[in-house]
Amino acid sequence: MTALTAVGALLASALAALLVGAADIPPGKVALQLLDWLPFVSADPGLAPVEQGLLWELRLPRVLLAAVVGGLLACAGAAYQGVFRNPLADPYLLGAAAGAGLATTATVVFARGDDQSLLIPAAAFAGAIGGVLLAYALGNIAGRGGGTATLVLAGVAVSSFLTAIQTFLQQLRVEELQRIYSWILGNVGGGWSQIGLVAPYAAVSVVIMLLHGRLLDVLSVGDDEAASLGLNVARVRFAVLLAASLATASAVAVSGLIGFVGIVVPHAVRRLAGGSYRVVLPLSLLGGGAFLVLADLLARTVLAPAELPIGVVTAFVGAPFFVAVLRVTRRADA
Repeated sequence: MTALTAVGALLASALAALLVGAADIPPGKVALQLLDWLPFVSADPGLAPVEQGLLWELRLPRVLLAAVVGGLLACAGAAYQGVFRNPLADPYLLGAAAGAGLATTATVVFARGDDQSLLIPAAAFAGAIGGVLLAYALGNIAGRGGGTATLVLAGVAVSSFLTAIQTFLQQLRVEELQRIYSWILGNVGGGWSQIGLVAPYAAVSVVIMLLHGRLLDVLSVGDDEAASLGLNVARVRFAVLLAASLATASAVAVSGLIGFVGIVVPHAVRRLAGGSYRVVLPLSLLGGGAFLVLADLLARTVLAPAELPIGVVTAFVGAPFFVAVLRVTRRADA
Protein backbone atom coordinates (compact mmCIF):
# COMPACT_ATOMS: atom_id res chain seq x y z
CA MET A 1 0.00 0.00 0.00
CA THR A 2 2.84 2.38 0.78
CA ALA A 3 4.46 1.71 -2.59
CA LEU A 4 1.16 2.18 -4.42
CA THR A 5 0.61 5.44 -2.51
CA ALA A 6 4.06 6.68 -3.53
CA VAL A 7 3.44 5.82 -7.19
CA GLY A 8 0.03 7.50 -7.01
CA ALA A 9 1.55 10.63 -5.45
CA LEU A 10 4.16 10.84 -8.21
CA LEU A 11 1.59 10.39 -10.98
CA ALA A 12 -0.83 12.87 -9.38
CA SER A 13 1.86 15.53 -8.93
CA ALA A 14 3.05 15.04 -12.52
CA LEU A 15 -0.51 15.35 -13.84
CA ALA A 16 -1.11 18.52 -11.80
CA ALA A 17 2.13 20.03 -13.08
CA LEU A 18 1.13 19.27 -16.67
CA LEU A 19 -2.37 20.67 -16.31
CA VAL A 20 -1.38 23.92 -14.57
CA GLY A 21 1.10 26.50 -15.73
CA ALA A 22 1.73 30.15 -16.49
CA ALA A 23 0.29 29.77 -20.00
CA ASP A 24 -3.50 30.01 -20.11
CA ILE A 25 -4.37 26.58 -21.55
CA PRO A 26 -7.63 24.94 -20.39
CA PRO A 27 -6.80 21.90 -18.22
CA GLY A 28 -9.47 19.83 -19.98
CA LYS A 29 -7.79 20.34 -23.34
CA VAL A 30 -4.41 19.53 -21.80
CA ALA A 31 -5.83 16.25 -20.46
CA LEU A 32 -7.22 15.37 -23.89
CA GLN A 33 -3.85 16.14 -25.48
CA LEU A 34 -2.11 13.82 -23.02
CA LEU A 35 -4.56 11.06 -23.92
CA ASP A 36 -3.97 11.72 -27.62
CA TRP A 37 -0.23 11.15 -27.12
CA LEU A 38 -0.88 7.66 -25.73
CA PRO A 39 -0.56 4.75 -28.18
CA PHE A 40 -3.82 3.39 -29.61
CA VAL A 41 -5.76 6.37 -28.20
CA SER A 42 -7.25 9.09 -30.38
CA ALA A 43 -8.62 12.34 -28.96
CA ASP A 44 -9.25 15.78 -30.39
CA PRO A 45 -8.02 18.32 -27.81
CA GLY A 46 -8.53 21.31 -30.09
CA LEU A 47 -5.17 22.87 -29.16
CA ALA A 48 -3.31 25.16 -31.50
CA PRO A 49 0.11 23.98 -32.74
CA VAL A 50 1.77 26.58 -30.52
CA GLU A 51 -0.02 25.22 -27.45
CA GLN A 52 0.88 21.64 -28.36
CA GLY A 53 4.51 22.69 -28.76
CA LEU A 54 4.42 24.40 -25.37
CA LEU A 55 3.21 21.19 -23.73
CA TRP A 56 5.66 18.91 -25.56
CA GLU A 57 8.75 21.12 -25.52
CA LEU A 58 8.37 22.93 -22.19
CA ARG A 59 5.96 21.43 -19.66
CA LEU A 60 6.43 17.70 -20.26
CA PRO A 61 10.27 17.63 -20.23
CA ARG A 62 10.28 19.98 -17.24
CA VAL A 63 8.01 17.67 -15.25
CA LEU A 64 10.06 14.61 -16.20
CA LEU A 65 13.36 16.32 -15.36
CA ALA A 66 12.01 17.48 -11.99
CA ALA A 67 10.88 13.91 -11.22
CA VAL A 68 14.27 12.46 -12.18
CA VAL A 69 16.30 15.05 -10.26
CA GLY A 70 14.10 14.83 -7.18
CA GLY A 71 14.25 11.04 -7.19
CA LEU A 72 18.03 11.02 -7.57
CA LEU A 73 18.61 13.52 -4.75
CA ALA A 74 16.21 11.78 -2.37
CA CYS A 75 17.58 8.30 -3.09
CA ALA A 76 21.15 9.56 -2.75
CA GLY A 77 20.25 11.28 0.52
CA ALA A 78 18.81 8.03 1.89
CA ALA A 79 21.96 6.16 0.83
CA TYR A 80 24.21 8.73 2.52
CA GLN A 81 22.13 8.50 5.68
CA GLY A 82 22.50 4.74 5.62
CA VAL A 83 26.26 4.87 5.19
CA PHE A 84 26.80 7.50 7.88
CA ARG A 85 23.96 6.26 10.13
CA ASN A 86 22.79 9.86 10.50
CA PRO A 87 19.35 11.21 9.42
CA LEU A 88 20.86 14.66 8.86
CA ALA A 89 23.27 13.51 6.13
CA ASP A 90 22.48 14.84 2.67
CA PRO A 91 23.77 14.27 -0.89
CA TYR A 92 26.12 17.27 -0.68
CA LEU A 93 27.86 16.11 2.49
CA LEU A 94 31.15 15.08 0.86
CA GLY A 95 31.79 18.15 -1.26
CA ALA A 96 29.63 17.52 -4.33
CA ALA A 97 27.96 20.93 -4.08
CA ALA A 98 31.21 22.79 -3.54
CA GLY A 99 32.94 20.95 -6.38
CA ALA A 100 30.09 21.57 -8.78
CA GLY A 101 29.86 25.22 -7.75
CA LEU A 102 33.58 25.77 -8.29
CA ALA A 103 33.57 24.06 -11.68
CA THR A 104 30.52 26.00 -12.84
CA THR A 105 31.94 29.31 -11.65
CA ALA A 106 35.24 28.61 -13.41
CA THR A 107 33.34 27.83 -16.62
CA VAL A 108 31.37 31.08 -16.42
CA VAL A 109 34.53 33.08 -15.69
CA PHE A 110 36.90 31.58 -18.23
CA ALA A 111 34.81 30.06 -21.04
CA ARG A 112 33.49 32.00 -24.02
CA GLY A 113 29.86 33.04 -23.96
CA ASP A 114 28.85 30.70 -26.79
CA ASP A 115 30.47 27.69 -25.13
CA GLN A 116 29.15 28.17 -21.59
CA SER A 117 25.74 26.57 -22.10
CA LEU A 118 27.38 23.40 -23.44
CA LEU A 119 30.21 23.25 -20.91
CA ILE A 120 28.33 24.04 -17.68
CA PRO A 121 26.56 20.63 -17.30
CA ALA A 122 29.77 18.71 -17.99
CA ALA A 123 31.77 20.99 -15.68
CA ALA A 124 29.22 20.65 -12.87
CA PHE A 125 29.20 16.87 -13.21
CA ALA A 126 33.01 16.64 -13.20
CA GLY A 127 33.29 19.10 -10.31
CA ALA A 128 30.79 17.20 -8.16
CA ILE A 129 32.53 13.87 -8.76
CA GLY A 130 35.93 15.49 -8.19
CA GLY A 131 34.85 17.04 -4.88
CA VAL A 132 33.57 13.70 -3.55
CA LEU A 133 36.67 11.78 -4.67
CA LEU A 134 38.91 14.41 -3.08
CA ALA A 135 37.02 14.15 0.21
CA TYR A 136 37.13 10.34 0.10
CA ALA A 137 40.87 10.33 -0.64
CA LEU A 138 41.52 12.82 2.16
CA GLY A 139 39.41 10.75 4.54
CA ASN A 140 41.38 7.60 3.71
CA ILE A 141 44.69 9.41 4.19
CA ALA A 142 43.65 10.93 7.52
CA GLY A 143 42.04 7.76 8.86
CA ARG A 144 42.79 4.39 7.34
CA GLY A 145 39.64 2.56 6.28
CA GLY A 146 37.60 5.69 5.66
CA GLY A 147 35.58 5.75 8.88
CA THR A 148 32.37 7.75 8.78
CA ALA A 149 33.51 10.49 11.17
CA THR A 150 36.74 10.97 9.23
CA LEU A 151 34.87 11.13 5.92
CA VAL A 152 32.47 13.76 7.26
CA LEU A 153 35.34 15.94 8.49
CA ALA A 154 37.13 15.49 5.18
CA GLY A 155 33.97 16.56 3.36
CA VAL A 156 33.69 19.69 5.48
CA ALA A 157 37.33 20.58 4.85
CA VAL A 158 37.11 20.01 1.10
CA SER A 159 33.85 21.96 0.85
CA SER A 160 35.33 24.93 2.70
CA PHE A 161 38.45 24.94 0.54
CA LEU A 162 36.59 24.66 -2.77
CA THR A 163 34.04 27.30 -1.72
CA ALA A 164 36.88 29.70 -0.91
CA ILE A 165 38.31 29.23 -4.42
CA GLN A 166 34.84 29.73 -5.91
CA THR A 167 34.42 33.01 -4.01
CA PHE A 168 37.78 34.22 -5.33
CA LEU A 169 36.80 33.39 -8.91
CA GLN A 170 33.48 35.19 -8.53
CA GLN A 171 35.34 38.39 -7.76
CA LEU A 172 37.12 38.13 -11.10
CA ARG A 173 33.79 38.41 -12.96
CA VAL A 174 31.41 40.34 -10.74
CA GLU A 175 29.05 41.05 -13.67
CA GLU A 176 28.34 37.29 -13.95
CA LEU A 177 27.25 36.86 -10.32
CA GLN A 178 23.56 36.84 -11.24
CA ARG A 179 24.06 33.95 -13.65
CA ILE A 180 26.14 32.02 -11.12
CA TYR A 181 23.58 32.47 -8.35
CA SER A 182 20.76 31.58 -10.73
CA TRP A 183 22.46 28.23 -11.31
CA ILE A 184 23.15 27.76 -7.59
CA LEU A 185 19.45 28.23 -6.74
CA GLY A 186 18.41 25.48 -9.16
CA ASN A 187 16.38 25.11 -12.33
CA VAL A 188 14.75 22.13 -14.05
CA GLY A 189 13.83 23.79 -17.34
CA GLY A 190 16.59 22.20 -19.39
CA GLY A 191 14.40 20.30 -21.87
CA TRP A 192 14.70 16.90 -23.53
CA SER A 193 18.47 17.21 -24.08
CA GLN A 194 19.07 17.40 -20.33
CA ILE A 195 16.91 14.32 -19.74
CA GLY A 196 18.95 12.40 -22.31
CA LEU A 197 22.14 13.60 -20.64
CA VAL A 198 21.19 12.45 -17.14
CA ALA A 199 19.30 9.23 -17.99
CA PRO A 200 22.20 6.71 -18.29
CA TYR A 201 23.98 7.90 -15.14
CA ALA A 202 20.69 7.97 -13.24
CA ALA A 203 19.85 4.41 -14.25
CA VAL A 204 23.25 3.00 -13.23
CA SER A 205 23.42 4.83 -9.90
CA VAL A 206 19.83 3.99 -8.89
CA VAL A 207 20.26 0.29 -9.68
CA ILE A 208 23.44 0.10 -7.58
CA MET A 209 21.84 1.89 -4.62
CA LEU A 210 18.70 -0.27 -4.70
CA LEU A 211 20.77 -3.46 -4.86
CA HIS A 212 22.63 -2.40 -1.68
CA GLY A 213 19.48 -1.83 0.39
CA ARG A 214 19.83 -5.08 2.35
CA LEU A 215 23.56 -4.44 2.94
CA LEU A 216 22.78 -0.98 4.30
CA ASP A 217 20.41 -2.63 6.78
CA VAL A 218 23.30 -4.81 7.93
CA LEU A 219 25.62 -1.80 8.05
CA SER A 220 23.17 0.06 10.30
CA VAL A 221 24.09 -2.16 13.27
CA GLY A 222 27.65 -0.76 13.27
CA ASP A 223 30.91 -1.44 11.47
CA ASP A 224 32.25 -4.03 13.89
CA GLU A 225 28.99 -5.96 14.10
CA ALA A 226 28.56 -5.86 10.32
CA ALA A 227 32.12 -7.10 9.81
CA SER A 228 31.50 -9.97 12.26
CA LEU A 229 28.53 -10.98 10.07
CA GLY A 230 30.85 -11.30 7.07
CA LEU A 231 30.20 -7.91 5.46
CA ASN A 232 33.09 -6.11 3.78
CA VAL A 233 32.29 -2.73 5.32
CA ALA A 234 34.81 -0.65 3.38
CA ARG A 235 33.74 -2.13 0.03
CA VAL A 236 30.01 -1.62 0.69
CA ARG A 237 30.58 1.93 1.91
CA PHE A 238 32.66 2.79 -1.15
CA ALA A 239 30.14 1.27 -3.59
CA VAL A 240 27.17 3.06 -2.03
CA LEU A 241 28.98 6.39 -1.74
CA LEU A 242 30.17 6.11 -5.35
CA ALA A 243 26.64 5.39 -6.62
CA ALA A 244 25.06 8.10 -4.45
CA SER A 245 27.71 10.59 -5.55
CA LEU A 246 27.13 9.67 -9.20
CA ALA A 247 23.40 10.26 -8.72
CA THR A 248 24.08 13.60 -7.03
CA ALA A 249 26.51 14.71 -9.71
CA SER A 250 24.03 13.78 -12.44
CA ALA A 251 21.27 15.77 -10.77
CA VAL A 252 23.53 18.78 -10.16
CA ALA A 253 24.74 18.77 -13.76
CA VAL A 254 21.24 19.36 -15.17
CA SER A 255 19.54 21.30 -12.37
CA GLY A 256 22.07 23.19 -10.27
CA LEU A 257 22.09 22.97 -6.49
CA ILE A 258 18.67 22.13 -5.03
CA GLY A 259 18.79 21.70 -1.28
CA PHE A 260 16.83 19.80 1.36
CA VAL A 261 15.32 17.16 -0.96
CA GLY A 262 17.82 14.57 0.26
CA ILE A 263 16.88 15.24 3.90
CA VAL A 264 13.14 15.90 3.82
CA VAL A 265 11.99 12.99 1.65
CA PRO A 266 14.00 10.07 3.16
CA HIS A 267 13.11 11.14 6.69
CA ALA A 268 9.40 11.41 5.82
CA VAL A 269 9.55 7.97 4.18
CA ARG A 270 11.28 6.53 7.23
CA ARG A 271 8.55 7.87 9.49
CA LEU A 272 5.80 6.41 7.31
CA ALA A 273 7.25 3.08 6.19
CA GLY A 274 9.91 2.09 8.72
CA GLY A 275 13.68 2.18 8.68
CA SER A 276 14.62 -0.72 6.39
CA TYR A 277 16.64 0.60 3.46
CA ARG A 278 15.13 -2.05 1.20
CA VAL A 279 11.97 0.05 1.57
CA VAL A 280 13.40 3.53 2.19
CA LEU A 281 15.50 3.68 -0.99
CA PRO A 282 12.78 2.91 -3.59
CA LEU A 283 10.15 4.96 -1.77
CA SER A 284 12.56 7.89 -1.51
CA LEU A 285 13.10 7.63 -5.26
CA LEU A 286 9.36 7.95 -5.89
CA GLY A 287 8.70 10.46 -3.12
CA GLY A 288 11.59 12.67 -4.17
CA GLY A 289 10.25 12.85 -7.69
CA ALA A 290 6.77 13.84 -6.46
CA PHE A 291 8.20 16.39 -4.03
CA LEU A 292 10.31 18.21 -6.60
CA VAL A 293 7.58 18.17 -9.25
CA LEU A 294 5.25 19.91 -6.78
CA ALA A 295 8.00 22.32 -5.73
CA ASP A 296 8.61 23.24 -9.37
CA LEU A 297 4.87 23.71 -9.90
CA LEU A 298 4.82 26.22 -7.04
CA ALA A 299 7.99 27.90 -8.32
CA ARG A 300 6.48 28.67 -11.73
CA THR A 301 2.92 29.54 -10.67
CA VAL A 302 3.09 31.46 -7.36
CA LEU A 303 4.44 34.64 -8.98
CA ALA A 304 3.40 33.91 -12.59
CA PRO A 305 4.43 35.06 -15.11
CA ALA A 306 7.60 35.54 -13.03
CA GLU A 307 9.30 32.40 -11.72
CA LEU A 308 10.87 31.59 -8.36
CA PRO A 309 14.10 29.57 -8.26
CA ILE A 310 13.12 26.06 -7.29
CA GLY A 311 15.80 26.01 -4.59
CA VAL A 312 13.95 28.81 -2.80
CA VAL A 313 10.76 26.72 -2.67
CA THR A 314 12.53 23.62 -1.36
CA ALA A 315 14.29 25.77 1.26
CA PHE A 316 10.96 27.19 2.47
CA VAL A 317 9.74 23.64 3.05
CA GLY A 318 13.03 22.03 4.00
CA ALA A 319 14.43 24.49 6.54
CA PRO A 320 11.58 24.08 9.09
CA PHE A 321 11.56 20.34 8.42
CA PHE A 322 15.32 20.22 9.06
CA VAL A 323 14.80 21.90 12.44
CA ALA A 324 12.08 19.36 13.29
CA VAL A 325 14.37 16.46 12.34
CA LEU A 326 17.14 17.94 14.47
CA ARG A 327 14.83 18.20 17.49
CA VAL A 328 13.59 14.63 17.08
CA THR A 329 17.19 13.39 16.72
CA ARG A 330 18.30 15.21 19.87
CA ARG A 331 15.38 13.75 21.84
CA ALA A 332 16.24 10.26 20.63
CA ASP A 333 19.88 10.71 21.62
CA ALA A 334 18.83 11.99 25.05
